[in-house]
Amino acid sequence: MSVADAPPPPLRHHRPFALYWVSRVSSMIALQMQAVAVAWQMYDITHNPLDLGLVGLIQFIPAILFVLIAGHIADRYDRRKIVRICQITSGLATAALAVGTAGGWLTREALLAIVFVTGSARAFEQTTMTTLLPGIVPVSLLSRATAAGASATQIAVIGGPAIGGLLYAVSPILVYALCCTLYFTSSILISNVKVERNVSSREPISLPVLFAGFRYIRHNPIILGIISLDLFAVILGGMYALLPVFARDIFHAGPWGLGLLRASPGVGALIAAVILTHRPPRRWVGRIIFSAVGIYGTAIIIFALSHSFILSMALLAMLGAADMVNVVIRMTLIQLETTDDMRGRVSAVNSLFIIASNQLGDFRAGLMAAWLGTIPAVMVGGAGALVVALVGRKAFTKLYRVENLDTVRR
Repeated sequence: MSVADAPPPPLRHHRPFALYWVSRVSSMIALQMQAVAVAWQMYDITHNPLDLGLVGLIQFIPAILFVLIAGHIADRYDRRKIVRICQITSGLATAALAVGTAGGWLTREALLAIVFVTGSARAFEQTTMTTLLPGIVPVSLLSRATAAGASATQIAVIGGPAIGGLLYAVSPILVYALCCTLYFTSSILISNVKVERNVSSREPISLPVLFAGFRYIRHNPIILGIISLDLFAVILGGMYALLPVFARDIFHAGPWGLGLLRASPGVGALIAAVILTHRPPRRWVGRIIFSAVGIYGTAIIIFALSHSFILSMALLAMLGAADMVNVVIRMTLIQLETTDDMRGRVSAVNSLFIIASNQLGDFRAGLMAAWLGTIPAVMVGGAGALVVALVGRKAFTKLYRVENLDTVRR
């Protein structure tokens, strides 16, 4: 076997990626723990469910406002420094939450202001983090690194809320102090990551520069296809907003049942991410993408018809696994198909579409449930995802014909 044909080394032996992965896990767990603590504390202060919605809105606003600017910044400056500044900012914000809680001066308005700060930092960090990978790992490891990075998010989504809830029962100050420690630890780790390929763009900020990501995507059929496929599948198939209805009215399971249903997609996604980390897709990549969307839609339809709680959990896990396959291939193709000086802006557009699809998908599900009922609304959504897969296969033939990740541009 020649050196060129030798299998790539395990990711765990790649020190820059190991530092990146631990940094990502640390910051994501801190984010999830903070979300649980802030929500619980806000409800303790105001006893008003509307304020819980405001917490989500306040985090959503900076993501929409700053995501395109974040993409430009990621293409212009050292991405490690951007991530580090964001994590330090989040650490200082959670330190303020701890001090405010200990001093008794943390009000509703102060909570919302601090959440806005962390949401703004998160908007820049999330966009920049995804653009770091191609400069950290060799191209041969990129798909596995993307899957491993996605597993970090799922670990945090599953474990972070549980840890935050348990520690909050002891003391909210303890939760915020640990979040602060994790953010600062993450910033130190990311600063020690060695980046082999640096960005070179130094274009001054302007509207054409900010919207350059949209133009780049429009002229690249593979990126346009994979982003569009995900956008419309999630908008039409979104159904997470209706899980409380299934838990209470169909399964009569109560809050614990809702928690299990909400966790099931994350469990399936984590399992898929671990598998893809060790066995990334090598052949028929384009077909796998469309098949994953088809499985996603099919699982939604069967979930709508299910009256078994265990089966429904399994279907949600299957849905999460199919979505993770789509995520890993999508993120890998986007990074490989994008030149380094454009990765920040293209990733920003991708993040914007992800945010929009999740929000619009929940709105679509709620609106259609009000018109047709919960089960028909979910079934229509699943059927819509299947239609997206079928129509997309004809509309994005170049994406469907991608055989492996070695055929795209380096």
